[in-house]
Amino acid sequence: MKKLWKVPFVRTLKAKVSVLFSKHLLLTNTAITVGMGAVGDLVQQGYQRSRQKMSRLDPNRTIKFAMTGFIIGPAYHFWYLSLDRVLPGRTLRVILKKTLADQLIASPIGIALFFGTLGVLERSSLKKVKEDLMWKGTHLYIVDWLVWTPAQLINFYYLPTKYRVLYDNIISLSFDSYYSYVTFSKKKGGTETDADSDKNTFIKHSIHVP
Repeated sequence: MKKLWKVPFVRTLKAKVSVLFSKHLLLTNTAITVGMGAVGDLVQQGYQRSRQKMSRLDPNRTIKFAMTGFIIGPAYHFWYLSLDRVLPGRTLRVILKKTLADQLIASPIGIALFFGTLGVLERSSLKKVKEDLMWKGTHLYIVDWLVWTPAQLINFYYLPTKYRVLYDNIISLSFDSYYSYVTFSKKKGGTETDADSDKNTFIKHSIHVP
């Protein structure tokens, strides 16, 4: 393994990655969130096609979903930097405080930013955005507590700040199925049709978000 790190190509690659996660961290975190958003939506569209809810891929939907990363990525970038300044250290007490703050502050703000940004991109009415936020957002926030509480305990204990947005995006891909279920489910007593649901963007990561 030590010999591998001495290979010129590997050393050059390692140096470039180091620069991306230090000098250009904001750009890197934003690019990761945008890219993972596109991947997440493509995975979801593949699932929809397998369920025969879509006849072909919708690239416009993927682009819109990915574009939410331009808001979500920077938001979490600065959130994690601020959180480490306010609550430095890795003691059990500090980690618990960070996790609680993340769930009480960052998570609801992230969900609101996602639905708000997506609403603007899809030119949805304010009423539609509020309905999505109250119904789908509430469901996602409940699951957020179940999934992201243990995930963030690991995040805050083991990872340096610069890798946290990347970690969030990787973990988010593991829970696409449930977010898809929430997004494409009908509201009890509502009027949303399957066709309307298929136009919605699948809820990811992000939504915790990144």
